[in-house]
Amino acid sequence: MKYLGLDLGTRTLGVSISDITKTIATAYGTIHFKDSNYDEAISKLSSIVQKEPIEKIVLGFPKNMNGTVGPRALETLDFKKKLEDTFNIPVEMQDERLSTKEASGYMIEADISRKKRKKKIDSLAANIILQTYLDRKD
Repeated sequence: MKYLGLDLGTRTLGVSISDITKTIATAYGTIHFKDSNYDEAISKLSSIVQKEPIEKIVLGFPKNMNGTVGPRALETLDFKKKLEDTFNIPVEMQDERLSTKEASGYMIEADISRKKRKKKIDSLAANIILQTYLDRKD
């Protein structure tokens, strides 16, 4: 069984997946959907959940820098409920503050063009979210 890592945006859902030992996260891809149409995102995510043996979903939780929960975090909690209701898989929240900035920094360091960074940023952020969760569980 594997863990699925998700980074929810307003039009994209970054996806990463763990290995079966739940040690290493790997970027899986990015799901694109219409602005805030989370049902569409879940519909597209279902093919991955059906294909892979997923036992837990780790969803990035976008807290404010001071640790408070803002409007974006509340939307993410609603998405968490939809995931649980749809897939009947436990969903855990992982603090994602600065994960996108970290992902961008890695790609800039690797001298990846701005155009390519834009395509990969969400899945890499999801990868950072999931890897942080896996490292924390040790």
